[in-house]
Amino acid sequence: MCSEVRDGTENQEAGKIVARHLVKDYILKENKGLFVRKQKKVIHAVKDISLQIPRGKITGVLGINGAGKTTTIRMLASVIAPTSGSLTMNGVDAVKNHLWVKERINMISGGERNLYWRLTARENLRYFGSLYGLSGTGLSEKIAYLLKIVRLEDAADIPVERFSKGMKQRLQIARGLINDPEYLFMDEPTLGLDIVIAKEIRELVLELAKKEKKGILLTTHYIQEAEELCDYIYVLDKGEIIAQGTKEELKELFLYKPWLLIQVKPHDNQNYEDIIRAVKADEEIDQDIEIVTEDAGEKIKVTGEANTWLSVLNLLTKQQIEVTGLSIQEPELEEVLMKIIGNSSDEYRSVKGCKQ
Repeated sequence: MCSEVRDGTENQEAGKIVARHLVKDYILKENKGLFVRKQKKVIHAVKDISLQIPRGKITGVLGINGAGKTTTIRMLASVIAPTSGSLTMNGVDAVKNHLWVKERINMISGGERNLYWRLTARENLRYFGSLYGLSGTGLSEKIAYLLKIVRLEDAADIPVERFSKGMKQRLQIARGLINDPEYLFMDEPTLGLDIVIAKEIRELVLELAKKEKKGILLTTHYIQEAEELCDYIYVLDKGEIIAQGTKEELKELFLYKPWLLIQVKPHDNQNYEDIIRAVKADEEIDQDIEIVTEDAGEKIKVTGEANTWLSVLNLLTKQQIEVTGLSIQEPELEEVLMKIIGNSSDEYRSVKGCKQ
């Protein structure tokens, strides 16, 4: 039981993690020479972060490498204490009562870490359950239930080293649920997975939030994943929140526009530049059209709306130019974030009307 005396604040913050003005500084000692005293250097990993993680919602924290995501998550999960600021869970001081907090959270990372490969799925869950003091029939029933949730009941007694990446990630989620946490911190949960398996993992994450009422903090590099899953998004850069809002509110900031890549087979004595000039000469086509080079060779890149794509394809057909390949591309999240970060002036640091 937590030691804190609760007051009216608990009711206001029930069912959510609330961080206010979190700061995390690290002090490094630099050795300047054999006879020179070490000097202290302060590293500001997180400068001033305020955010909320409500139960039943998926909160996204996005940013390029070095933005402060890992340090922020470690503070929110009570792994490290903040230098200053406040952190509460369900109205309870999470810094003073970090052991109480750790019983109610769990962390799930992407990749293939945090599992024992020589153990079976069932043995892995039994081990991690024992760390939370679970045992006996109760633990066996919970393991069976979790394996069913992640659709691994038929592989329960197979060593993890024989699992596919998708199976390992589903087991990671089962491991993260072994203590029935109120809040889940999910770091790149679909990292390295193929499209089909990643879709299954996203559906499971959504179900955990909406049906199981878990509060989920999600970090991801996939803009489609953030848009599909997150109810509210924070964008971090250099230890600060530079933008925040719902996915609808942030779309304009994300400059989120897909493009069409068209691979064609030019006629004799014709090249891609000739085709581009012919396409741009059409009065109905006023969007940006350019040539890009990829591993498979040159392609025509068409930005804009789908009707523009159709106009370009129709024009190519009229000119009897054979289309040999089509693909719709979306900007990588890192590219989009760089646009936001590169323009992180006052207009990017606050989105009107999107405060929680």
